[in-house]
Amino acid sequence: MPDQRPFERLPGSARPRRPARRRWGLWAAGTLSFSVLATSGAGWAVLNGVGSSLGRVDAIGGGPDRPADDGSSTFLVVGTDNREGIPEATLKDVLHAGGESCHCTDTMMIVQLSADRGRATVVSVPRDSYVDIPAHQDAATGKQVAAAKGKINAAYGMGGAPLAVRTVEQNTGLRIDHYIEVNFLGFVSTVDALGGVEVCTPKPLQDDYSGLELPAGTTRLDGAGALRYVRARHVDGSSDLGRMHRQQKFLAQLLHQASAGDTLLNPAKLTGVMDTVLRSVKVDKGLGNAELLDFASRLKDLSASNADFATVPLSSVDHPVPGWGSTVLWDEKGAKALFEAVRAGRPLTGAAAAAPAASSAPAGAGQAAGTIPPEQVRVQVLNGAGVQGLGTRVDEDLRKAGFATTGTPSNAPGGGRPAARTVIRYDPRWDESVKTLAAVLPDAELVRVPNLGATFQVVAGTDYRGPAGAPASASAPAAAPAAAETPAAARAEGAAVAGAESGSEISCPS
Repeated sequence: MPDQRPFERLPGSARPRRPARRRWGLWAAGTLSFSVLATSGAGWAVLNGVGSSLGRVDAIGGGPDRPADDGSSTFLVVGTDNREGIPEATLKDVLHAGGESCHCTDTMMIVQLSADRGRATVVSVPRDSYVDIPAHQDAATGKQVAAAKGKINAAYGMGGAPLAVRTVEQNTGLRIDHYIEVNFLGFVSTVDALGGVEVCTPKPLQDDYSGLELPAGTTRLDGAGALRYVRARHVDGSSDLGRMHRQQKFLAQLLHQASAGDTLLNPAKLTGVMDTVLRSVKVDKGLGNAELLDFASRLKDLSASNADFATVPLSSVDHPVPGWGSTVLWDEKGAKALFEAVRAGRPLTGAAAAAPAASSAPAGAGQAAGTIPPEQVRVQVLNGAGVQGLGTRVDEDLRKAGFATTGTPSNAPGGGRPAARTVIRYDPRWDESVKTLAAVLPDAELVRVPNLGATFQVVAGTDYRGPAGAPASASAPAAAPAAAETPAAARAEGAAVAGAESGSEISCPS
């Protein structure tokens, strides 16, 4: 196990009253704490004592142009990049947070609790998303600024939390009910108080920038180690998109540990943690004590299996824009389908949530090849041939064939000789889904990789010639093709959203 250095608490004179760098992970630990304490007298006592000291921000505005209330509880959770008040030595040696800070949202997640309290949905929004930013009053100059396009993470710096909320609402069509801004120093101490969190990886992960050094297998991380894990951007070529997926895996693992009865469900231990959590966040003015308790009661029955995770589908991960640099573009069709499903309160994984159970049967156990539809098969493409542009070509080919590609192809690690043969790397638990992928890449070598998870890896070699033909979707029988083309069928209850994963799929195996 790598050396996970304990978090060094700031001395009283140097510790900021409300440290400013925010991260999503603290919210995860805090909401699980809410869910335990909300059912006890201690819960009300803690919330009543701390609620008045919560940082408040006027984030949720009014107006007739806001999306309609859909009955669910939807939160915008952001992490802001601000290091004011944190000693340089702590930033450099403990937190590995180098470079200059920016007045922007470094992490952004939409978290929805369904109206029936039965599910949670988490959607990660890439910080470089090139979107429409509404007209607003500039926070620095006070001047009125016309509506224009820009990076979504810049909205916070332009007009504060209110503009960040309005920008998300305008581009997603989702009504944001509450706003949470998270403190990343609090994240470190909270994870430590909970006894750490286990994460798993099929291959070693190393990022010299964040200080991450993780061996293959399962490792219990302390607070500082967990921060390195969720901050790492230079593990491979996936950059921010890979980091967002690790953040989702971390949150899913927290839920998994809670449902398994670990320390997250121990009220005696969490009473002290609550004080740390609640004093380390900023929330909108409408999120009072009563709303916090209602929030907690909605979470108490959640587990990894009834939480869905997704990232906004992308059509380009390097779209240059003068004045903004490299930006990412949303896949309009995919993003629309995702947000429609979230707005309707439908599970994102649908039938795909049952895929792990179905795939546990041995190959050839009476099931026809390709019974799992391609839209429920998530694929990460790696360029193993060293041919420029091959990764992008393979990703596009597979997406056109119906597969849920990540849209973020990267070079295969190693930097050795170019691979001659294309390889499909897969977790044996998904040995039924891999048949669907192998059907369109019949010449590819199949390599079993335990604990890889629900995302398959296609390592493209020099022999790659393109898909042999997309398999028919199991959800759209050939006898009734018209049904698959109707919008109503596409939005049917239980229909999976491409690229979405359930918490049980991305958490570590029990």
